[in-house]
Amino acid sequence: MSDMTETTPGWLSPDDLESARAHMPILYVEAVPVRVDDSGEVTSVGLLLRIGPDGTVSRTLVSGRVLHHERVRDALLRHLEKDLGPVALPRVPSSLQPFTVAEYFPTLGITPFHDPRQHAVALAYIVPVTGDCRPRQDALDLVWFSPQEAASEVVQSEMPGGQGVVLKQALAHVGCLS
Repeated sequence: MSDMTETTPGWLSPDDLESARAHMPILYVEAVPVRVDDSGEVTSVGLLLRIGPDGTVSRTLVSGRVLHHERVRDALLRHLEKDLGPVALPRVPSSLQPFTVAEYFPTLGITPFHDPRQHAVALAYIVPVTGDCRPRQDALDLVWFSPQEAASEVVQSEMPGGQGVVLKQALAHVGCLS
């Protein structure tokens, strides 16, 4: 066992993660943070602003891996807190039925979703947040858009790997696209 092995349960060493990614799909959760009015209508959509490893700036959804022996609900809450801060006050749905499942492939063109690192399956959720969102970790900022702005070509073009497709599916799911 190498000294680089992570001892936190559920985490793989970088080499083990690379090997797993090369041999099997990895499970992810994705969250579309939204603000809703008193009647439950979506009034705004929050998108993270990130700088990628190659220096490109993009807008993304909250997303991340589900760890071994971690409930999907717990993974969703962990990534929401990691990306939006501890006082975002997300209201995770009581039913964990995702609004869509996005299957990311390392090969372009199989689906609208692309992740050059791996084959990943993402369960996608719309999550209302009521608290103060302060991006943490590798997110530079969180910007709130109207549903119409979020669906615009400008915003869609800033979303990598097909996350714009997930966003449009979320907006359609809550009745924000005509």
